[in-house]
This record gives sequence, structure tokens and C-alpha cells, in this order.
Amino acid sequence: MITAPRSERVAIALVGLCNAGKSSLANRILGREASIVSEVPGTTTDPVSRPIELGRLGPAVIWDTAGLDDSGSLGELRVKRTKEIVESADALVFVTRVDRPPEAAEERAFKELKAGSRPLIVAATFSDSPPDPLKAAFLRGAGALAVDNASGRGAKELRERLIGLADLLEPEFGPLEGLVREGDLVLLVTPMDLGAPKGRLILPQVESIRDLLDKDCAVITVKERELGAWYGRLPRPNLVVTDSQAFSKVAADIPEDQALTSFSILFARKKGDIGVYLDGARRMESLGPGGRVLMLEACSHHRQADDLGTVKIPRLFRQLVPGVFEFDYARELPDPESLARYALVVTCGSCMRTRREVMVLLGRIEAAGVAVVNYGIFLAWANGLLPRAVEMLPEYRLLMQARLLAQAEASH
Repeated sequence: MITAPRSERVAIALVGLCNAGKSSLANRILGREASIVSEVPGTTTDPVSRPIELGRLGPAVIWDTAGLDDSGSLGELRVKRTKEIVESADALVFVTRVDRPPEAAEERAFKELKAGSRPLIVAATFSDSPPDPLKAAFLRGAGALAVDNASGRGAKELRERLIGLADLLEPEFGPLEGLVREGDLVLLVTPMDLGAPKGRLILPQVESIRDLLDKDCAVITVKERELGAWYGRLPRPNLVVTDSQAFSKVAADIPEDQALTSFSILFARKKGDIGVYLDGARRMESLGPGGRVLMLEACSHHRQADDLGTVKIPRLFRQLVPGVFEFDYARELPDPESLARYALVVTCGSCMRTRREVMVLLGRIEAAGVAVVNYGIFLAWANGLLPRAVEMLPEYRLLMQARLLAQAEASH
């Protein structure tokens, strides 16, 4: 509650072979013994994440991953999980022992990482030992930074390089980016139902308030039951943002020409691709009967009797979409073959995922040919509020312009 959430931190993954010194290096970066260090191969099993503040780079999270050459049935699972972390990280630190020749798995991994578009830092560990000639040739031209995990030599320089990533990485934009101007009045509708956490607001609401204050806007927050009484007593808001579950009640209490959206839709554009979700809503209307729907959530929470993801949305879906559908529930995507069996994926607002994580997920879903919507887009559609709930978004206006241009070109 007093630190930046992981979803708003730059994700930096340490990747390399077993016993390359990743855990020791993580401890040096963090300045504390956060990871277990051992000479036994495979000591790091599941990837371990630790938060850190890195100067002008800001809040970050350091991922200490399992070795890419881990073996056995459990080792294969660890490598799979490591590759998932690497795929969703914002920046990578390739960790390699300078005193050993390169192995085939290491050469393959380094080639793949270099071919990517993300910032890559090379840390040559065990630099207190004489360098292996083949490893020196392997690292030539890579700008490798020599680090001695035992003495800490090179750790300060590595932290400085990490801080320098601020010049290369584009931070996530705020939830209200491009939607408000200085001096605007924004009315937030935040229901206090059984799912609301005791003594605080949920993350999208907190981040929206902070973003609006940073943009020098005025913010008024009411519950949905008080909206009708308060709306007429206030200057007309530039924007009303509601919890998606209250769409119907809120739309009934404000004029039809009042700009209205939801926290979940704000996070659909902040974390993902609003165009993909809108396309999913369009495709949802023509789904054939008998399909399967995957409800995908990003975090664990205590489910109430009328839980949104497991009760309310499936109930609405069955009422509005013809045919009999089966629903599955997960926090991670299945393998591509299993994913392709679904007709639709419905994701949460993804406030606990980074934008890169969400974009990776959307890429996998699209590659499987499956339609996808998020909670906010689905509930806007279910309440007859599309396109109203998205028409103020810059991305939506660009989509409409592109569609009109395509239609004009087709007519010629």
C-alpha cells in the first residue's frame, strides 16, 4: 500500500545458465540477500522477483530466473517459466561466467536475446578468475561489464547501466492520458460492494485519482447510489468514470451526451490494445453455439457470491449470446493447442500486469485465432454503451478514421 505495485515497475530479468551467478548478482543489485546462493545447480527453481528503486529509472523489479540449461522434468518446467518471464520483461541482463567456455544453450539464448528489440546488458561474472579465451571471443563486441560477485566489483557500474535504461524505455502512460486537460472536472463512481477491499480503494481507482491530480484536474468521487443526487448539484463534469459493474445505473442517472467510460476500459488502453478488444466484441456477436469461453484473471482474490468473473459475466453472456457455452477459469493462458479450442477469451482489467505482459498475452491469443475482450468492453457492450464508452478515446478515433479511409479507398 505504500510502494509502487509490480504492474507499474520496470521488469528487469537476469537470464543465463545454471551457476552463472544470477542469484549473487541479484543480491548485489538489490543490496541485500534476497536470493539463495549455492554452488548446487538448479538452486533457483521458480523465478524470484524483488522490488527496487533505481534513480531516474524509478520503480523496478528484478527477476532472478532459473538456469536455461536446467534439466529433468522439473527443469523443463523451470526453463519454460524462465522463458515466460524473459518474454514479458522490459529489459534483460544476460549473465555469463567469464571463466568458462560458452555452451550450446548459452550461445542459442544469447543469439535470440541480441535479435530482440529490448535493451540487453551483458554481465560477465566471476571476473576475479582468468577469462576463458573462447568466452572472451564469444563476448567480443557485446559491451560486457565485468562483475565479481564475491567482492562486489562492477556491481555499482551495473546499477548505473540499469538506471541508464531510463533513456531507452518508454514508461506506461497514465489511465487518463489524452482524455483530460488541466482544470477539468472528473467524476468518479466507485461502488462500495462486498468486493471492495476494506479501508482502501482498488488499484485502478487509486491510479486514476493520482493521474488526475498529476494532471491538475479536480476529482470528485461518489458511490453509485449517490450519483443521481450529486450530479445535478455539480458543474457538468468533463468526464464520468465508473466501475464497469455500475454501467447501467450510472448511464441512467446522467444525460446521454455526458462523456462516460469505466476504469476497466481505461486500463484496457493503458495495458493492452483497445482495438483488439473492440474487434473481439464485434466477433463475439457472431459466435456459434456450443463454444468454450476462457475467463482470464491476472490476480488471486477472495471471490464473493456474486463474483464478476465467475458469476456475473458468465450469467450476462448466457443471457445475451445465443447458444450454450461452457466457461473455464484460469490465471494463465493454456498452451497454444488448448487455447485454440476456445471461441473467446474474456480478460480482467489487468491492473496487476505490465503493459508488455498484456501485449504478449494478446499476441498469443491472436496467434491462436481466438477473439478477446476485457471485462470493461464486455460490460459496455452488454449494457448497450458501445461506442459511447470508448468514443472519447484517441485510439478509438484513430480506428474510426482508418475505417473510413479504408471504405473510401474501397469505393474507388
